[in-house]
Amino acid sequence: METKFLDRITKSLNSEPPMADSMDEMLDKIIPMVRPWSEDLRELGNYLGRHWIELRDDETFHELVLHIFNDEGEYLKSTDGELTLGRWRFMVNKLAFGPRVSVSDDDTDVEEGAGQVFELAFLDKEFFILRRYGNPRKFERRYFVLVIEPIARKVEWREAMDYLYNKYRNNNSFYITMSVIVLLIILIVMLLS
Repeated sequence: METKFLDRITKSLNSEPPMADSMDEMLDKIIPMVRPWSEDLRELGNYLGRHWIELRDDETFHELVLHIFNDEGEYLKSTDGELTLGRWRFMVNKLAFGPRVSVSDDDTDVEEGAGQVFELAFLDKEFFILRRYGNPRKFERRYFVLVIEPIARKVEWREAMDYLYNKYRNNNSFYITMSVIVLLIILIVMLLS
Protein backbone atom coordinates (compact mmCIF):
# COMPACT_ATOMS: atom_id res chain seq x y z
CA MET A 1 0.00 0.00 0.00
CA GLU A 2 2.77 2.43 0.96
CA THR A 3 4.70 1.61 -2.21
CA LYS A 4 1.74 2.44 -4.48
CA PHE A 5 1.23 5.75 -2.68
CA LEU A 6 4.90 6.68 -3.04
CA ASP A 7 4.90 5.52 -6.68
CA ARG A 8 2.01 7.85 -7.45
CA ILE A 9 3.79 10.76 -5.77
CA THR A 10 7.03 10.02 -7.63
CA LYS A 11 5.15 9.74 -10.93
CA SER A 12 3.50 13.13 -10.39
CA LEU A 13 6.88 14.70 -9.65
CA ASN A 14 8.54 13.16 -12.71
CA SER A 15 5.72 13.47 -15.23
CA GLU A 16 6.58 14.24 -18.82
CA PRO A 17 4.94 17.02 -20.81
CA PRO A 18 1.82 15.92 -22.65
CA MET A 19 2.40 14.68 -26.18
CA ALA A 20 0.38 15.92 -29.14
CA ASP A 21 0.64 16.26 -32.89
CA SER A 22 -0.06 19.99 -32.95
CA MET A 23 0.62 23.01 -30.79
CA ASP A 24 -3.13 23.60 -30.34
CA GLU A 25 -3.62 20.05 -29.03
CA MET A 26 -0.64 20.39 -26.71
CA LEU A 27 -1.88 23.74 -25.39
CA ASP A 28 -5.34 22.26 -24.80
CA LYS A 29 -3.61 19.90 -22.35
CA ILE A 30 -1.06 22.31 -20.83
CA ILE A 31 -3.15 25.48 -20.35
CA PRO A 32 -5.48 23.97 -17.69
CA MET A 33 -2.40 22.88 -15.69
CA VAL A 34 -0.56 26.23 -15.83
CA ARG A 35 -3.55 28.61 -15.85
CA PRO A 36 -3.44 29.18 -12.05
CA TRP A 37 -0.09 30.95 -12.51
CA SER A 38 -1.26 33.19 -15.33
CA GLU A 39 -1.21 36.93 -14.97
CA ASP A 40 -4.15 39.09 -15.99
CA LEU A 41 -4.46 41.23 -19.16
CA ARG A 42 -5.03 44.26 -16.93
CA GLU A 43 -1.45 43.86 -15.68
CA LEU A 44 0.00 45.70 -18.66
CA GLY A 45 3.57 45.50 -17.40
CA ASN A 46 3.63 41.81 -18.28
CA TYR A 47 3.32 42.43 -22.02
CA LEU A 48 3.73 46.11 -22.86
CA GLY A 49 7.04 47.13 -24.43
CA ARG A 50 8.30 43.56 -24.56
CA HIS A 51 9.58 41.91 -27.73
CA TRP A 52 7.36 38.91 -28.46
CA ILE A 53 8.15 36.39 -31.19
CA GLU A 54 5.30 34.45 -32.77
CA LEU A 55 5.59 30.65 -32.64
CA ARG A 56 3.70 28.25 -34.89
CA ASP A 57 3.79 24.53 -35.51
CA ASP A 58 3.38 25.03 -39.26
CA GLU A 59 6.21 23.43 -41.28
CA THR A 60 5.95 26.21 -43.88
CA PHE A 61 6.21 29.05 -41.34
CA HIS A 62 9.78 30.34 -41.49
CA GLU A 63 9.31 34.06 -40.94
CA LEU A 64 10.57 35.87 -37.89
CA VAL A 65 7.49 37.75 -36.68
CA LEU A 66 8.04 40.24 -33.87
CA HIS A 67 5.08 41.77 -31.99
CA ILE A 68 5.36 44.77 -29.68
CA PHE A 69 2.47 46.26 -27.71
CA ASN A 70 3.32 49.78 -26.57
CA ASP A 71 1.62 52.39 -24.40
CA GLU A 72 -1.37 54.30 -25.71
CA GLY A 73 -2.53 51.45 -27.93
CA GLU A 74 0.41 51.36 -30.33
CA TYR A 75 1.00 47.95 -31.90
CA LEU A 76 4.07 47.11 -33.98
CA LYS A 77 4.49 43.97 -36.05
CA SER A 78 7.68 43.18 -37.90
CA THR A 79 7.75 40.26 -40.33
CA ASP A 80 11.34 39.61 -41.39
CA GLY A 81 12.06 43.32 -40.95
CA GLU A 82 8.95 44.64 -42.74
CA LEU A 83 7.18 46.90 -40.25
CA THR A 84 3.42 47.15 -39.87
CA LEU A 85 1.97 49.76 -37.53
CA GLY A 86 -1.30 49.07 -35.80
CA ARG A 87 -3.41 49.54 -32.71
CA TRP A 88 -4.33 47.37 -29.76
CA ARG A 89 -7.15 47.71 -27.29
CA PHE A 90 -7.97 45.99 -24.00
CA MET A 91 -11.68 45.10 -23.77
CA VAL A 92 -12.63 43.71 -20.32
CA ASN A 93 -11.05 40.23 -20.69
CA LYS A 94 -10.18 40.41 -24.37
CA LEU A 95 -7.43 41.96 -26.45
CA ALA A 96 -8.10 43.31 -29.93
CA PHE A 97 -5.21 44.26 -32.19
CA GLY A 98 -4.24 44.49 -35.78
CA PRO A 99 -2.55 46.47 -38.49
CA ARG A 100 -3.56 49.92 -39.62
CA VAL A 101 -0.71 51.17 -41.72
CA SER A 102 2.11 49.29 -43.37
CA VAL A 103 5.44 51.07 -43.88
CA SER A 104 6.95 50.04 -47.21
CA ASP A 105 10.53 50.27 -48.48
CA ASP A 106 9.90 53.60 -50.22
CA ASP A 107 8.26 55.07 -47.06
CA THR A 108 4.79 55.24 -48.59
CA ASP A 109 1.96 54.23 -46.30
CA VAL A 110 -0.40 51.51 -47.43
CA GLU A 111 -3.69 50.88 -45.60
CA GLU A 112 -4.08 47.37 -44.19
CA GLY A 113 -7.01 45.21 -43.09
CA ALA A 114 -8.88 44.77 -39.84
CA GLY A 115 -7.59 43.30 -36.62
CA GLN A 116 -8.62 40.28 -34.56
CA VAL A 117 -10.04 39.71 -31.08
CA PHE A 118 -8.44 37.27 -28.64
CA GLU A 119 -9.10 35.99 -25.13
CA LEU A 120 -6.24 35.41 -22.73
CA ALA A 121 -5.21 31.77 -22.39
CA PHE A 122 -1.99 32.33 -20.44
CA LEU A 123 0.38 35.20 -19.63
CA ASP A 124 3.63 35.51 -17.73
CA LYS A 125 6.93 37.32 -18.33
CA GLU A 126 7.97 34.76 -20.98
CA PHE A 127 4.75 33.49 -22.59
CA PHE A 128 1.80 35.42 -23.99
CA ILE A 129 -0.74 32.89 -25.25
CA LEU A 130 -4.04 34.10 -26.64
CA ARG A 131 -7.06 32.11 -27.81
CA ARG A 132 -8.88 33.37 -30.88
CA TYR A 133 -12.33 34.68 -29.97
CA GLY A 134 -15.15 32.98 -31.84
CA ASN A 135 -16.07 29.53 -33.07
CA PRO A 136 -12.89 27.41 -32.76
CA ARG A 137 -14.02 25.06 -35.55
CA LYS A 138 -13.65 27.90 -38.04
CA PHE A 139 -10.00 28.58 -37.25
CA GLU A 140 -6.96 26.84 -38.62
CA ARG A 141 -5.12 27.77 -35.40
CA ARG A 142 -7.01 28.38 -32.13
CA TYR A 143 -4.04 29.77 -30.22
CA PHE A 144 -1.84 32.73 -30.98
CA VAL A 145 1.45 31.98 -29.21
CA LEU A 146 3.99 34.67 -28.41
CA VAL A 147 7.23 33.93 -26.58
CA ILE A 148 9.74 36.47 -25.30
CA GLU A 149 12.47 37.02 -27.89
CA PRO A 150 15.50 35.61 -26.02
CA ILE A 151 13.73 32.27 -25.55
CA ALA A 152 11.90 32.11 -28.89
CA ARG A 153 15.10 32.52 -30.91
CA LYS A 154 16.59 29.41 -29.25
CA VAL A 155 13.70 26.91 -29.40
CA GLU A 156 11.18 25.27 -31.68
CA TRP A 157 7.51 25.10 -30.72
CA ARG A 158 7.71 21.68 -28.99
CA GLU A 159 10.67 22.82 -26.87
CA ALA A 160 8.77 25.98 -25.92
CA MET A 161 5.74 23.93 -24.85
CA ASP A 162 7.97 21.58 -22.83
CA TYR A 163 9.61 24.61 -21.19
CA LEU A 164 6.23 26.10 -20.28
CA TYR A 165 4.99 22.81 -18.86
CA ASN A 166 8.17 22.12 -16.85
CA LYS A 167 8.38 25.68 -15.55
CA TYR A 168 5.03 25.40 -13.79
CA ARG A 169 5.19 21.67 -13.07
CA ASN A 170 8.00 22.60 -10.70
CA ASN A 171 5.54 24.86 -8.83
CA ASN A 172 3.17 21.90 -8.49
CA SER A 173 6.05 19.71 -7.38
CA PHE A 174 6.82 22.07 -4.51
CA TYR A 175 3.25 21.85 -3.20
CA ILE A 176 3.12 18.09 -3.66
CA THR A 177 6.45 17.66 -1.89
CA MET A 178 5.34 19.86 0.99
CA SER A 179 2.08 17.91 1.27
CA VAL A 180 3.97 14.62 1.39
CA ILE A 181 6.34 15.94 4.06
CA VAL A 182 3.44 17.20 6.19
CA LEU A 183 1.62 13.89 5.70
CA LEU A 184 4.72 11.93 6.73
CA ILE A 185 5.20 14.09 9.81
CA ILE A 186 1.57 13.50 10.79
CA LEU A 187 1.98 9.74 10.28
CA ILE A 188 5.17 9.66 12.36
CA VAL A 189 3.53 11.65 15.15
CA MET A 190 0.50 9.33 15.08
CA LEU A 191 2.72 6.22 15.19
CA LEU A 192 4.80 7.59 18.08
CA SER A 193 1.70 8.55 20.09
